[in-house]
Amino acid sequence: MSFALWTPLAIPALLAVLSLGVPSPALRRLSPIASSVAVLISGLLLVSVVLADEVPTLGGGLLRADALSAYMLTVVGAVGLVSTWGGLGHATAEPARFAGSYDALISIFLAAMSLAVLADNIGLMWAAVEATTIATAFLVGHHRTPRSLEAAWKYVILGSVGVAIALLGIVLIYAASRGTGEATLSWLVLSHAGLPLDPALIRAGGALAVLGFATKAGLAPMHSWLPDAHSQAPAPVSGLMSGVLLAVALYAILRIQTITDAVIGPDFLRIMLSVGGLLSLFVAAALLIRQRDFKRMLAYSSIEHMGMMAIGAAIGAAALPAVLLYVLGHGLTKATLFVISGRILEVEGTPKIDDVRALLVRRPGLAVPWLIAMAALIGFPPFSIFFSEVGIIVAGFSTGLGVVVGIALVLLLVIFASLTRLTVAMTIGAPAATAVPAVPAAAVPAVPAAAVPAARAAASVTGAVPVSIPSASVTLADAAPHPDDPLVPDRSGHGPMLPLILALGTTAVVAFIADPVGTLLTRAAEVLGGIQ
Repeated sequence: MSFALWTPLAIPALLAVLSLGVPSPALRRLSPIASSVAVLISGLLLVSVVLADEVPTLGGGLLRADALSAYMLTVVGAVGLVSTWGGLGHATAEPARFAGSYDALISIFLAAMSLAVLADNIGLMWAAVEATTIATAFLVGHHRTPRSLEAAWKYVILGSVGVAIALLGIVLIYAASRGTGEATLSWLVLSHAGLPLDPALIRAGGALAVLGFATKAGLAPMHSWLPDAHSQAPAPVSGLMSGVLLAVALYAILRIQTITDAVIGPDFLRIMLSVGGLLSLFVAAALLIRQRDFKRMLAYSSIEHMGMMAIGAAIGAAALPAVLLYVLGHGLTKATLFVISGRILEVEGTPKIDDVRALLVRRPGLAVPWLIAMAALIGFPPFSIFFSEVGIIVAGFSTGLGVVVGIALVLLLVIFASLTRLTVAMTIGAPAATAVPAVPAAAVPAVPAAAVPAARAAASVTGAVPVSIPSASVTLADAAPHPDDPLVPDRSGHGPMLPLILALGTTAVVAFIADPVGTLLTRAAEVLGGIQ
């Protein structure tokens, strides 16, 4: 089954080359979907293998799929499929010299994230995370507007600083491993308890590595790139970045945390992750209260959820299954919401919440999935985010971190109220009526009934407001409604709906599946606890 370790790398890379070299618009449009399918199928195959107590390796152990890696690869594929399939046709037209670059970069992005979660060598994992920065920088600036280019540059600068700090931390961890007799960056070797690693170097290296990867995970105070990048990128790219790139960075933090816990104990990073998690929740709560842009609203929500995951990681083994379930639920839900937000932006022509009103009446085809997905994101049952947050809060109280989860709970309530208010403002209510000045009956000239069809035709051409014609006892308003009439509900989904239905359906039922999902989550959490 070792072939499933290279297929999520090789197939997206091949499709990226074809997207750049083959002049076929259909191939370019479908290549990101095919890449996502390849990653998802590889992940599911590896899950079946690890559940049978096997651990496939490749390249002398350089690539390795334990329960955690297989699970994360499946998440990458699933979120990628929702974003790319749901985002079909979203990318705007581009010059011929850029043809295929958008689709090729998405395939490269998926391959880089796959490599990050499959690499046993933490140095190779770092290189893969850096590759995601390079690919997504061009994707963030895809629209080539001043704001998107500014967001891309901010992302490149802050992301590069973050991964540079992480590299320094990994170098220190490597230096600490020299005391074992053979220097290594193998996570499998470094995570074994009792290994004679220098505690001072591990403390400094672990802190720097976690700080660097926390920048990529969007944790405060290193979060400032995230709202700009997610709001300016094309919607499918925003879905991938929010839904799974942040989770891959969290995965790297969990791997580093396992090494530090085995050498210096859990208290050091517990404090660091707790502070970062609470600060992220506070930033999200403060900025969501008066948010005016619905894509930035989703971006700040990502900071909130990553903060909760960081608190779960700080709590430790008792909360890890809930954190891993959180990764899947948040990824699928956020990919769905960003895809829908892209469709709303296309049909409404504005990202401003104040300019998008009464969607449930005017555009039920978009409003209904938006409301369901927002309910999942806010944390309503039966969606998995609800059970994940409850699991983290209960685990926190049971392990002596009641103050931390208590503060988190208060901030979650503020965020819940803010997101609910903004969602209601966009969807609920009646559309604004266009005021038509009253015309006195005496001022309306008599028009023969035979002239009414001609008057209707003239009104349709000139866009004039229909008025009553008393002498004929007929009104121009009797004409059939125009398809662009705001009072005619738009029931179109403006894109594929099946991936969104599958994503929301999965988040609604996955928390109730004890086997194999519960077994897989337990085994993945045991991997992080050092149990192989």
